[in-house]
Amino acid sequence: MLTQRGRYALKALIYLAQAAQSDRLCQIGAIAAEEQIPRKFLEAILVDLKRARLVESVRGQAGGYRLARPAEEIMFGDIIRATDGPLALVPCVSKLFYRRCDDCVDEATCAIRHVMAGVRDTVSGILDQTSLADAIRIG
Repeated sequence: MLTQRGRYALKALIYLAQAAQSDRLCQIGAIAAEEQIPRKFLEAILVDLKRARLVESVRGQAGGYRLARPAEEIMFGDIIRATDGPLALVPCVSKLFYRRCDDCVDEATCAIRHVMAGVRDTVSGILDQTSLADAIRIG
């Protein structure tokens, strides 16, 4: 399930993608107010997004946040991984965060693993092919 942190990250980055069309920096207060995100929570989220190189900040009176890359190059999957971690529902099928399940006897014959791998492929297939630019066009 998408966490509130992930949802807020998506909302903030869609806001920044729309602002990028007019090449302007966005102050955190404006993002928080417009998207109804608690400011302190948004600050913490933006730190994670900056660490993931999805946003960049400019200090100073006229400073603010902007996308680190064009909206066409930032995928929903990148954002969710940066805020929520793996897309996979179980760790044994995660491509980037693989970990063997503690109670697993045999991964090769695990029915749960095989079903969840299909779920992961479908979910990541959609999220890794949907950019912020796509979201703006859809919305």
